[in-house]
Amino acid sequence: MAELDFHIVKKLRERISQAGTGTALKYYADAQWQDISWQAFGKEVDLVSLALLKLGIATQDKVGIFASNMPEWTIADLATLQVRAVTVPIYPTNTLEQTRFIVNNADMRVLFVAGEKQLSIATELFNQCETLELIVVMGTCDVQSALPYVMSWRSFIANANHDHSEELTKRINEANVDDLFTLIYTSGTTGQPKGVMLTHANLAAQMSSHDQRLNVTQADVSLCFLPLSHVFERAWSFYVLYKGATNCYLHDVKMVREALQQVRPTLMCAVPRFYEKIFAAVHEKVASASVMKKILFTWAVNMGAKRAQCRAESKSPSAILNLSYHWADKLVLKKLRDLLGGRLTLMPCGGAKLDPTIGRFFHSLGINVKVGYGMTETTATVSCWEDFTFDPNSIGQLMPGVEVRIGDENEILVKGPMVMKGYYKLERETEQAFDAEGYLKTGDAGYLDEHGHLFITDRIKELMKTSGGKYIAPQVIEGTIGKDHFIEQIAVIADTRKFVSALIVPCYDTLESYARQLNIKYHDRLELLKDSQIVEMFEKRINELQQELPSFEQVKRFKLLPKAFSMDDGELTPTLKLRRKIIHTKYEDEIEEMYRE
Repeated sequence: MAELDFHIVKKLRERISQAGTGTALKYYADAQWQDISWQAFGKEVDLVSLALLKLGIATQDKVGIFASNMPEWTIADLATLQVRAVTVPIYPTNTLEQTRFIVNNADMRVLFVAGEKQLSIATELFNQCETLELIVVMGTCDVQSALPYVMSWRSFIANANHDHSEELTKRINEANVDDLFTLIYTSGTTGQPKGVMLTHANLAAQMSSHDQRLNVTQADVSLCFLPLSHVFERAWSFYVLYKGATNCYLHDVKMVREALQQVRPTLMCAVPRFYEKIFAAVHEKVASASVMKKILFTWAVNMGAKRAQCRAESKSPSAILNLSYHWADKLVLKKLRDLLGGRLTLMPCGGAKLDPTIGRFFHSLGINVKVGYGMTETTATVSCWEDFTFDPNSIGQLMPGVEVRIGDENEILVKGPMVMKGYYKLERETEQAFDAEGYLKTGDAGYLDEHGHLFITDRIKELMKTSGGKYIAPQVIEGTIGKDHFIEQIAVIADTRKFVSALIVPCYDTLESYARQLNIKYHDRLELLKDSQIVEMFEKRINELQQELPSFEQVKRFKLLPKAFSMDDGELTPTLKLRRKIIHTKYEDEIEEMYRE
């Protein structure tokens, strides 16, 4: 198989030697974007590898990274892989307890950190973790610490001993695709995380299959803003660098709007919430525009949609459509693309289902959003949209080398070279994760159509059953209602209940602007949410949004919340999925109030 000839370490070393002084990485510092050449990137990686060898890191030892996105994240990652050790990423939002569990379970020897919170957690848990020997603080600032087990990045690299160069060469030459390249601890919506064991062969399979589906070149620029601790952004970043493109690291996700204008990326992966927010912001602005501007916007998007449909059907647009599209693009569509930097050619989308309306909208603008489906256990992508002939209701066609069949309860079952080795130290859980024929049980319900498009209906474990016996897929309802620009977050309630209800967090920027237009006076958010005009507005919008849903799936009652669900409060996973049990417990009183007669 092709992937047996592929090892990410050797491929990236080849790229480093070929690209020389070209720009490999970018990062924001001192009010501007700084460049790191391929040559400098390679030199730094080797120095970190040598420092790890001096420390005595052995083959398949575990090295952790507990930080937000930065060039040092990838440098430490690749340096670890060069010495045939295993990288263990930790979400920068993790708590002390979550981090302690991962460090101990993984038998971690070295932990790279960045940020005051992460350093504080690491130093607090150091004496509670038997195998942990050293904490290295990434970044350019020297760390002044009296603790002997805390070292700055500069000091760690200065410790590199070139006497270990021969051992480094030996480790690289002995690189084995059967080695683990990472342990990724799934965040999970309940219970302790499980360490997913992914091998270099798993990663190689994904690099090979993406080569058959994508056209990424050295001229491309990717904005890296999803957490590298998640398999999606990390595997994507490896792919970007393997293809010789430039990877731009965004440390602060709140700066993504500015970064889009400054970096003007051609590539960027994102989660559905990113697209939903853009969709909502555009439609909010249109809603307050003049009648003529509304008409122009609607006409332009329709022209874009018709042109996209021609592409999907492999038809040539008529002369009239071409002319109409030219003016639609000039007057409206190009301006909307410019909000995202104006150069985006490919935007992979994963992590959850994207509402078909939003997918169609972006393709109408001329932005090639590629919705995909995958899991940590499959090294990310199982399926993704084709460039132009996709079905917007699907999650794409299967990637090369992927086998899928539909099992009991319509569960999607996956087999292929990208599927994990198993869960670390969990033989029973590993055995339970696969069926008798070796297919991975995804826990997602769905189906395949005659064209090979994969469809997902919902998480099997998240299916809710009303007291009337009706099964409810909450993500479908949440996707339908949550795209409204007045709604920031929504959590559907239905299990064992008489009807469907919802906890809704409004988009307060939009809501407070609306309240000012109506001259509504209020002292705080709670008072605003109780205003009859506000409640009536939400009732009307929700009813309009869910007209296409069956009656038993429609939200009958809702409760507006003054505070957003967050990772800090345990209500969201690091990938922004709802932790439903925690939300149900925390808002038990609000939920019960919705079901009182």
